[in-house]
Amino acid sequence: MNVHFTRTRATLTALGLLLAVGAPTAYAGLDDGTPQRGEAYVETSLFFGTERPDGGPAVTDKQFMSFVDKEVTPDFPDGLTVQNGRGQWRDANGTIEKERSYELILLYPVARAGASDRKIEEIRRAYEKAFGQESVGRVDDRARVSF
Repeated sequence: MNVHFTRTRATLTALGLLLAVGAPTAYAGLDDGTPQRGEAYVETSLFFGTERPDGGPAVTDKQFMSFVDKEVTPDFPDGLTVQNGRGQWRDANGTIEKERSYELILLYPVARAGASDRKIEEIRRAYEKAFGQESVGRVDDRARVSF
């Protein structure tokens, strides 16, 4: 029994060391003495192109802001940010498209991530349908937020 206990203990110790060494280092800088401010949030950036694949007229500022008022603001009334940009991407045919674009930034508490995800996917689909777009880009990241 004593030999079995010693082997089990050695195995557990080795496993613990492997887990410690292999643990992600993404949080290594969090304990550097810098005060942690804010609450845990998700930051979602959506990228909306304005050129229409069918050759129709580009989405105007007025059309885009009307879309935001109708499709985004009701689900994210606490606030959002819209930035103008220039972007490029490779379309479904392999052509590199360059166009005026908008970046929409949403911040929401981690606790509301599930419900917000569904709403964001509805926004993406609504824009694609309304303006004949192949896709709306999406990037999600964790953030610490205070207002």
